[in-house]
Amino acid sequence: MHRILLIDDTPEIAELLTFALRDHGYEVYSSGYTTGVNDLVLEQRADAIVLDCSAYDMSEAIFDAVRNHSNHSELPVVIISDTPEIADVSLRSRKARNVLLVPKPFTGAQVAKALGQLLE
Repeated sequence: MHRILLIDDTPEIAELLTFALRDHGYEVYSSGYTTGVNDLVLEQRADAIVLDCSAYDMSEAIFDAVRNHSNHSELPVVIISDTPEIADVSLRSRKARNVLLVPKPFTGAQVAKALGQLLE
């Protein structure tokens, strides 16, 4: 079973997404916005991260922190974004790998599918 670290700054959405991903067979650990993401990845032994922050620059900061950590530079990341065009340009400029965007509005099934693609 894959272990997922879900970072979401809206507790109600985090709860719903946690239930949806668990229904798809993932073990989910949830956190609010944090700059200590790499400690959480290590602590939870996460196989992937799902980022859903209300402002893309919050997700971007977390993504950069993960990618700049030597042990997590290839960790799969799903970013849920209400500005997918901006996120796409930002990720392309970073030549980001092992990352997929899921535009808002989204379903748990869409996020689970993206995780499945990254974790294959």
